[in-house]
Amino acid sequence: MAVTIAVTRERRDGETRTALTPDTVKKLVGMGAAVVVETGSGLGSSIPDTAYAEAGATVARDLKTALAGADILMKVRGPTASEISALRPGAVVVALLDAWREKETVTALAGAGVTSFAMEFVPRITRAQVMDALSSQANLAGYRAVIEAAAAYGRGFPMMMTAAGTVAAAKVFVMGAGVAGLQAIATARRLGAVVTATDVRPAAKEQVESLGAKFVAVEDEEFKAAETSGGYAKAMSDEYQAKQAALTASHIVKQDVVITTALIPGRPAPRLVTAAHVASMKPGSVIVDLAVDNGGNVEGIKAGELATTANGVTLVGWTNMAGRIASDASSLYARNLVAFVALMLKDGTLAVDLDDEILKAAAVTHGGAIVHEGVKG
Repeated sequence: MAVTIAVTRERRDGETRTALTPDTVKKLVGMGAAVVVETGSGLGSSIPDTAYAEAGATVARDLKTALAGADILMKVRGPTASEISALRPGAVVVALLDAWREKETVTALAGAGVTSFAMEFVPRITRAQVMDALSSQANLAGYRAVIEAAAAYGRGFPMMMTAAGTVAAAKVFVMGAGVAGLQAIATARRLGAVVTATDVRPAAKEQVESLGAKFVAVEDEEFKAAETSGGYAKAMSDEYQAKQAALTASHIVKQDVVITTALIPGRPAPRLVTAAHVASMKPGSVIVDLAVDNGGNVEGIKAGELATTANGVTLVGWTNMAGRIASDASSLYARNLVAFVALMLKDGTLAVDLDDEILKAAAVTHGGAIVHEGVKG
C-alpha cells in the first residue's frame, strides 16, 4: 500500500503557516504517496481546502480522520498531545520541534513509540541545503523585521530631496549577520536606509560589506575564533561581551532602528541591548527583536507585544515573524519538508534509514526512546 502522509491544522497559538502547499502535494503524489489534509489546514496561508483536493490530496473532516492510518505526519510546529495520542506506534513526525525547549513534547513522542525528526537539526551540509528550514524561515523573518520596523517608524527610510527640503535617510543597525540579519540588511538597504551591522563571526564582515553596509565589531583575537565548524556563533567570554557592549553603547545612541537577530542553538538568546541602551535612544526610534521567542536580545521587550518606552522608543516583540508572511513561508517550508521526507520514501514504501547522515542528525525519538544525544542530555 502507498505511504500515507498527513498534514493537520496547526494548533499552536499564533501559527499561521502550514506544512504542505498544493504544489508540494503534487510532488508527494508523484512519488507514490497518498496525502491527507485536515480541513482548514491552509487557511492561515490563504490556501483553501479545494486547492488541496485539486492537487490530489484527500481532505479529512477532523483530526482523528486525518491521522487514521497515517505513516508520516508533517507539521510546522511540534504536535500537540491530542495529535500524538492519535498517531499509531511506529509513525513518523517531521516538524520544527523546538526540541531543546519542548521537552514535554519530545518525551510524549518517545512514549508513544513515534519516530520524530526536528527540522532545526538538519545538518548544514551541501546535500541538505534544500532541506534547511531554519534558513528558509530566517530569510523571510529578516525581511519581515524590516517591514515591521518601517511600519512602526514615524519617518521614511530613504533620503528624499524635495523643494521643501531634504529628509535624511534612516540609520538602521542590524545585530547578528546570519541568514535573518543579512536579509534584514539587504531589505533595509533596498528601502534606502544607511545600514550598519555587527556579528561575532569573522566571516560575517565580508558578507555585511558585500551588501553595502558598514561592519561594527571589536575585532580582537577572540573575535577571530568566534565561529563553530558548523558556521554558528560561539558564546563569547564576559570580557569580550563587555568590550562589545561598550562599542554598542556608543553606536546605538545614534541609530533610528535596531534589529536584533542573535541566536545560539540550545541556549537562551544572548542579551545584546540593555535597558540603558534603550534609554539612550531618541524618541521615535524602533527596536525589532527576532530572538524574542528564545528570551530576547533586548532587555524589557515582551514576546507578542508592541510597546513604547518612557523615552518614546517602540519595542516590537512580535513572535513567529516568518508567520507574518505566511504564504511564502509555507511555500518554502513545504519544499524543505518534501525534500527531507523523500529520503524515507523508497519505491513507494516507508524506509527510515538512521544510518543516513541527514536522518541521523535530525532524529529526536525512535523505538520508544530519545535518541538525539544533545536533547537526551
